[in-house]
Amino acid sequence: MNYTNRFKSFIKKPHNVILVSLAIILSYLTIVPMITIILDTFTVHQSELMRVKGAAVGDFTLYHWTKVLFSSASRKIFYEPFLNTMVVSFGTCFIAITLGGMMAWLVTRTNLRFKGILSTLFIFPYIMPSWTLAMAWLNFFQNSLVGGSPGIFTALTGIETANWFAYGPFPIIVVLGLHYAPFAYILIGGILRNMDANLEEAALILKASRAKIMRKITIPIVLPAMLSTFLLVFSSAMSAFAVPAFLGTSVRYQVLTTQMYRTLNGLNPGYGYIMALLMIIIGVFILGINHHIVGSRKSFTTITGKSSNISLINLRGMTTPLSYLLLILISMVCIVPLFSFALESFIMEPGNYSFDNFTTLFWIGSGSPEIANGEPGILRNPSIFTGLWNSLRLSVLVAFISGSMGILAGYAIVKKKNSRLSAFVNNLAFFPYLMPSMAFGAIYLSMFAVRRGFIPPLYGSFALLVLVGAVKYLPFASRASVGAMHQLSNEIEEAAAIQGIGWGKRMLRIIIPIQKASFLSGYLLPFISCMRELSLFILLVTPSTRILTTMLFQYNEKGWSQYANAINLLIVLFVVLSNTAVNRLTGASIDKGIGGQ
Repeated sequence: MNYTNRFKSFIKKPHNVILVSLAIILSYLTIVPMITIILDTFTVHQSELMRVKGAAVGDFTLYHWTKVLFSSASRKIFYEPFLNTMVVSFGTCFIAITLGGMMAWLVTRTNLRFKGILSTLFIFPYIMPSWTLAMAWLNFFQNSLVGGSPGIFTALTGIETANWFAYGPFPIIVVLGLHYAPFAYILIGGILRNMDANLEEAALILKASRAKIMRKITIPIVLPAMLSTFLLVFSSAMSAFAVPAFLGTSVRYQVLTTQMYRTLNGLNPGYGYIMALLMIIIGVFILGINHHIVGSRKSFTTITGKSSNISLINLRGMTTPLSYLLLILISMVCIVPLFSFALESFIMEPGNYSFDNFTTLFWIGSGSPEIANGEPGILRNPSIFTGLWNSLRLSVLVAFISGSMGILAGYAIVKKKNSRLSAFVNNLAFFPYLMPSMAFGAIYLSMFAVRRGFIPPLYGSFALLVLVGAVKYLPFASRASVGAMHQLSNEIEEAAAIQGIGWGKRMLRIIIPIQKASFLSGYLLPFISCMRELSLFILLVTPSTRILTTMLFQYNEKGWSQYANAINLLIVLFVVLSNTAVNRLTGASIDKGIGGQ
């Protein structure tokens, strides 16, 4: 009887019911897929019957592991792509932390001009999808030897770019470094902005040089942020697919993600599942180290009170020239890519930039049999509108599901904080963030390719895209909601409960309105992220479920660069406008608190 009463008391509290429900649902959507993909690495698949002699579909086999890790072909299948991935990831970290850290220091610690504008422009490459910079690089620097036609740089200067400069590891590292430099700027800049100025002022009074202050005080204090940035950028660069696909495939420079795409889309799915599993293990390990560093930040505390009187370094005669130089360079990184997309989308013959070669065919043309199999311009193309509609409804559904689940998760986790159940659900809700996007897509491809109990096979269905997107972006919504709920006092809800107000009305009339900005961001951030996503959905789309980003990739693979550039410009403008709407509606800006004046 005692257990019955305890059970009744437990389920009377809405947050307990929410936690138990989420624990069951998220266990099925995170733990079960991991088990499924592990089993698939030991299973014979239909397309592999010719190579695994005497086996039947579903039989146990060590063929995949042996072939990927211990055979004569392992070097090409796994070890070369793995080494390339490490080179790209370390190179990306170096560029991102160097550029982002220097920019953060200049904005927060010097008398640099145009701080607000520079801060806003600097984060622009992070707002845009990473592959936009990759396409811009190709537009400018492709050569006739590999690209078939010269880029804008060659057309303007007559200088043919070298292969190493136009394709392969160098441009991949540069592009990913530029994309993630704002990420480093945000993390390092936030620490510099909130650092106690008394420490530097005391050192100046003791006649310490600026160089010594930087070496002995500033760098040690921001070191945790730098380490955290390194690990997160490394993990993100390791899981990047679009940039290596655009800049490396033409010269056969394979990384783990592009190799995984080839194997899962080809006749060796078992190889791909092994690579996905290994990438997940690496990602979890790296982000586990990051969590440990962030969780131990208390050991770096140096103050109990903070001086707001920050002594800015006077750049003297360099202030104006450096300010204008940064403004020009950052503007070029932000604006020139958009110009290149527009320019390339109006060029009939690639590489010929004479006025006579301009056309509106790829925007509003009805199509020509000699060009792209008669494909009409994107503004008259039913396939493009289908892709746009699919992208929009996918993003809306993903945002609604992940945002709503995030609010419930945040509410229940905070209400039951310090309990094992709360910690378990909190970890499950964050787990999808630890997985590289393509590996996450591969997991769901493996799990839902066949019937699972009452759930029919979902491969090729729109429901699978919604499910994958909702689970993948749940961490965004749950983090926003947990942070919002931590700011609310329990007394607010308790007072309403004493008045006899039900839980549903308390949520709708009190809790959500008070923290509507944070909760709204939990809906809108998944929406924007989903609109620009490629890696997560590239393995899952079919002709009937294709979205704009996958259509862009397919057009580019076919060599229809004008259509790809036009679609790219359309996506970028939509993402930027959506991000502006997020900031206007929620009042949030990711550079707020860093950019100064």
